[in-house]
Amino acid sequence: MNGFMDNQKQLRVLMFPWLGYGHISPFLELAKKLSQRNFTIYLCSTPVNLNSIKKKLSHEFSSSIQFLELHLQTLPSLPPCHHTTNGLPPHLMNTLKEAFDLACPEFTLILKTLKPDLLIYDFLQPWAPNVAAELKIPAVEFISSSSTMTAYMLHDFNKPGIKFPFSSIYYRDYEMARIKKDESSMPVEKLEEDKKRVRDCFYLSSDIVLIKSFKEIEGKYSDYITKLTGKKVVPIGPLVQEPTLDDGESELITWLNEKEEKSTIFVSFGSEYFLSKEDLLEIAYGLENSKVNFIWPIRFQKGEDIELEEALPNGFFNRVGNRGKVFKGWAPQAKILEHSSIGGFMSHCGWSSVMESMKYGVSIIAMPMHIDQPINSRLVEEVGIAVEVVRDSNGKLHREEVAAIINQVVVEKEGKFVRQKARDMKEMLRSKGDEEIEEVAKELKKLCAKKTHNSIS
Repeated sequence: MNGFMDNQKQLRVLMFPWLGYGHISPFLELAKKLSQRNFTIYLCSTPVNLNSIKKKLSHEFSSSIQFLELHLQTLPSLPPCHHTTNGLPPHLMNTLKEAFDLACPEFTLILKTLKPDLLIYDFLQPWAPNVAAELKIPAVEFISSSSTMTAYMLHDFNKPGIKFPFSSIYYRDYEMARIKKDESSMPVEKLEEDKKRVRDCFYLSSDIVLIKSFKEIEGKYSDYITKLTGKKVVPIGPLVQEPTLDDGESELITWLNEKEEKSTIFVSFGSEYFLSKEDLLEIAYGLENSKVNFIWPIRFQKGEDIELEEALPNGFFNRVGNRGKVFKGWAPQAKILEHSSIGGFMSHCGWSSVMESMKYGVSIIAMPMHIDQPINSRLVEEVGIAVEVVRDSNGKLHREEVAAIINQVVVEKEGKFVRQKARDMKEMLRSKGDEEIEEVAKELKKLCAKKTHNSIS
């Protein structure tokens, strides 16, 4: 009887993502799904991050999802507008991490005041599950990157120097060279501290870890995580936000409506990556020399207000004419990807973008840049829904290769398999619905019931 009662009780969950938009967005989507399954959610982040997602929360969730502000100390080089990774100058990343750590006492106060049944936290703040443990609150990590990347990283932690046991997943030489170069610019102790944070966050999770994934594409990698660590991996599905059409986007959709079915690609490298001048030029020439239409929103770092005519090849706009829609800023990615005129997605292979392309059945022209993206790119090629634009041995992109892969994926006979595989993936996800979320809700309720039972006994 007690178990039945526990299952009926409204459970209160504090969700605490890292300060990146690519983290807050999946946490919000998980919050929406759980709030429809007898959970009340409190989402905690900085005011600048919460403001960016408020418009994504429709009225139906107003009573079941509440926002809690976490105020970081305003350091001289880090005003409140920079209390997010979105648009953050790269040299301030360590300062942001320091400010985040300094907020531990304020977070502790929030946890003590709220007394939730459960904490769901992210990968960079081991102090959060530690505080929860002191207060006897179960804490579960939610990893918003792939199982494949998580398995690769945990293998590296646990079996250094031993080759990853899945041969299709690896970093190319030029990608490893870039990682080593990036790491060499950081003090060794800082690098080790960051690795320790990630490792600790994983191992402090109570019994299970949640990963934004599904078994059909990453089952063997999730199983390997369990084999390495003893933690049960609970996949939560793709968690793609439903698209909405805001004012000002209709012009893009009108333009797309005029294009033939599957004739157009969407080009985007995420909200937190900025192309080098060399890459931008090679991509521009590649698009120009391909046979397809394209939508390309281009982002520059805050404070770098370059005119597109300056950044792009001379005469580019005249030569591509109405084949291309190129503009500065943001575009409604999900809304574009679901459109029938879209036949390919040139992507950096950030995990959220990969999940969106799968949901909408769009093949990927993979152009991974850094961090987990090369591993995600190898995975989507293994699954069969992508072809990668491979750089030369010095890590340089070539316009001929860019154009060739675009044409292969979108129009040529050679890409037929990839196009079909992407359509199959869309159908499979549609038929599955929210089956993973049902399992997640069950596991979380079980964890909270176990805590209640332990505190009684």
